[in-house]
Amino acid sequence: MKNILYTLLAAILLTFTSCKETKKVEETSKMEHVMSIHDEVMPKMGTLGKLVGQLKPLADSLGAESVEAKAMKDLQEANRSMMDWMQDFGDRFDAEEIMDGKELSDEKKEWLKEEEEKVNQVKENINSSIKNAEEILNKQ
Repeated sequence: MKNILYTLLAAILLTFTSCKETKKVEETSKMEHVMSIHDEVMPKMGTLGKLVGQLKPLADSLGAESVEAKAMKDLQEANRSMMDWMQDFGDRFDAEEIMDGKELSDEKKEWLKEEEEKVNQVKENINSSIKNAEEILNKQ
């Protein structure tokens, strides 16, 4: 009878432990996913600056209402959105949570969902502003 009780107790503990580990893996995966989006678009920041430099003389000569000036402004806003996102993300999460998979509080789990949406929007802004600027410059 004692053996059955010990076996049952061990099974229950194992079940609870494995559920907790699954949740931690999911959190770590979500954090890794958010960071992978950041890592995908971060190298494009140099491209934003280069394109702004190429568009600036055109925008200056054609005026603030030109497509070149608007494209330059979109590039600058995309750059600013990335900088703002990184600052806000760093304010919400510490290095251990970001890099080491430290367990998140319930509030931070919700924040991570919000940050995933935000970084996806940053990615979209960066990619679309680069595409638009390159199309404009290729017409020159």
